[in-house]
Amino acid sequence: MRVLVVEDARALAEVVAEGLRDQGMAVDVAYDGLAAAVKLDVNSYQVVVLDRDLPGIHGDTLCQMITERDDRPMVLMLTAAVAPGDRVSGLTLGADDYLGKPFHFPELVLRVRALARRRPTARGRTLRAAGVELDPVRRTATRDGRPLDLSVKEFALLEALLSASPAFLSTEDLLERVWDEHADPFTNTVTVTVGRLRRKLGSPPVITTTPGVGYRIADPAT
Repeated sequence: MRVLVVEDARALAEVVAEGLRDQGMAVDVAYDGLAAAVKLDVNSYQVVVLDRDLPGIHGDTLCQMITERDDRPMVLMLTAAVAPGDRVSGLTLGADDYLGKPFHFPELVLRVRALARRRPTARGRTLRAAGVELDPVRRTATRDGRPLDLSVKEFALLEALLSASPAFLSTEDLLERVWDEHADPFTNTVTVTVGRLRRKLGSPPVITTTPGVGYRIADPAT
């Protein structure tokens, strides 16, 4: 899942971003509305965590811009304006959820995940291919019924591959979906993480690699 955090209080933005990254999400950050608009034009996000009182482009205007986009991300307004009238006006602008500051971080994580599931283009709850099953809600994964003990990044990588199956995902695709805009395109982190995931999935291997194309989940029986 890729998330954009739009917050002009830099310390808070970084805390939110790092916390969401610790939950396996790829997170980009914008500190004003103009920077956010540029990132939205360049990248595809599932959820935008949006502060309302932003410089550059006000959060209300940015929210309206997002709702007019094709294949738009879901919007969680995260703001200090918490009066009932503020909540109503925020939702009227097109926000999909509204959370006041200060907030309880586990609640923020739950709301972001819930919005991603509600997104019209989101996949069904359980992803299945080649005997592998992954439930992004319960955060569980199995192969042929055997539970898999995966790290946060291994889980996110498996989720990306299963979501795309049977198509290939290139290294660049995986860096974008599982990591974020700060990932070094020349890093070997994808190769290393795929290797660890392959070992945990066991034999026969279900992640195949085609040089110059990428990785995919493939049924070893076919």
